[in-house]
Amino acid sequence: MIVQIIFKFSGRVEEEYGDIMKFRISQCLVLSLGGNGMIENTKCECGHNNPIGTILCEHCGKPLTEEMKEKKTIEREMRYEGTARRSQKQTKNWIDQIWSFFSSVKVAVILILITLVAAGIGTIFPQERLTGSSNPELFYKEKYGVWGEWYYQLGFSDMYNSWWFVTLIAMIGVSLVICSLDRVIPLYRALKNQTVVKSTDFILRQRISHQETIDQKEKEEKVQKLIEALKKRYYHIREEDGSILAEKGRISRWGPYINHIGLIIFLFGVLLRSLVPGWYLDQALYIREGDTVKVPEMPYYVKNERFKLETYQGEYAGVPKKYQTDAVLYQKDPSGKLVPVHKQSILVNHPLEYKDLLLYQMDFRVEPKAIKLKVVEKKTKKVLGQFAVNLREIKPDQVYRVADLEIRALEYYPDFALEDGRPITESQEPNRPAFIFEVKKKGQKQGEKSWVISGQNTDQLTPNNQYDIDLAGLEMAQSSGLMVRVDKSLPIIFVGGIICLIGLVMGFYWHHRRVWVRYQDGVLYLGAHTNKSWFSLRRELDQIAKQIGINLKLIQE
Repeated sequence: MIVQIIFKFSGRVEEEYGDIMKFRISQCLVLSLGGNGMIENTKCECGHNNPIGTILCEHCGKPLTEEMKEKKTIEREMRYEGTARRSQKQTKNWIDQIWSFFSSVKVAVILILITLVAAGIGTIFPQERLTGSSNPELFYKEKYGVWGEWYYQLGFSDMYNSWWFVTLIAMIGVSLVICSLDRVIPLYRALKNQTVVKSTDFILRQRISHQETIDQKEKEEKVQKLIEALKKRYYHIREEDGSILAEKGRISRWGPYINHIGLIIFLFGVLLRSLVPGWYLDQALYIREGDTVKVPEMPYYVKNERFKLETYQGEYAGVPKKYQTDAVLYQKDPSGKLVPVHKQSILVNHPLEYKDLLLYQMDFRVEPKAIKLKVVEKKTKKVLGQFAVNLREIKPDQVYRVADLEIRALEYYPDFALEDGRPITESQEPNRPAFIFEVKKKGQKQGEKSWVISGQNTDQLTPNNQYDIDLAGLEMAQSSGLMVRVDKSLPIIFVGGIICLIGLVMGFYWHHRRVWVRYQDGVLYLGAHTNKSWFSLRRELDQIAKQIGINLKLIQE
């Protein structure tokens, strides 16, 4: 109600006494409210109504706040043309508070620093996907000790896919979006609607300014020469009511925001890697010669048909010279049958390529394929025969036959260990294979149980057994280490990077320069502003002044 009365009253005053009187009376009415925030006066003496929060009048550029009126220059406020921004609202709801938080440059810098530190920590030890271990917890503990154990427990071993790292990336993206919108929209409106005629107060508060008393004829001559000189330096000239606005390089003001767009696209591509299954894969895969395994998270199977290894001779004998994998890529048809879709030899720096899938030759290792066990009769020490156990393909209750004996595999622990007196396996890798066999003759209902740990029979566990099962040998196989890589987000990241570079070039190699000239009451006023490289602008104006024979005494605060 009070606000309506104020505007009705000020409207009547405007009809009778004009804009200036209306402004003065409105100002008095606002002050009479006791500064309780019910209304904020944003109308300039020039008569222009500015949005709440505006620092410099959108029309004439005159400072609107008492704090601004006490300053000698308005260089800092010119960064965003003194426009009102949502983040600077005095009264804020919860949405405005969130907006203000993410629009803060300090918050953005802190988020980036935290992310950089976290990313650095993630490179101290290899990430899980690069270890090739089926039990990463045990891998980090055994290889790196206490530090490795803490590294795994704190989630740094799979950090780039962790929820908190993804959240940090998302928060940086949100901060970039809000920071840009909070500044670019008001800046765009201000530059699009900027006026030629500016107040002398605005001109003299520029970091580079000049004033001198001259007559009308001399003014016209000097201004005309100044216009011609500025045009030669590619300034765009606008004239209105005897005032001049010369401008060039406005495109540089959009450079940081183009850069932000590129970074947002870049971060979006990074987030797709973690949030969308199948968009990114970077994982080690070991395949024994002759085996076929499924490619993780992909509808493909890869077979290691043959592994070839060449070594140096002489002084460097035994050192690998060349190794390659003859691989076949399969895919299931509608009936579920594996159908070959691609065949290629994989060498170092020559990966297998098929659609979005890349298979790099990364490593190789020799590992046990099967363990050969012999059956010995305890009394006579006679070897009754032997059998081979495939360490990767042991079926439940699988039966092996030696002479007239049936040997059944009851339990298998690939990586044997004891926990509270109970046998467990710490991983699926055959690092320390252990078996529980049942040995009996054909037709016998119940046989004897025999423990074999790493190929050694444990007589102390079964001292009354009739037969021992001991190690006879090992069958070794070459295992090829391939790096599986899929990155569907790479084109998005690439586009974001290019846009980011374009923004950097726009911001670094162009400068937004403006020169205002106004003649009032026999005085010529000149002010200049640039968003960077003040010394270069001053030197440019000095050169122009000398060329046209004008003695401009530019004052640089």
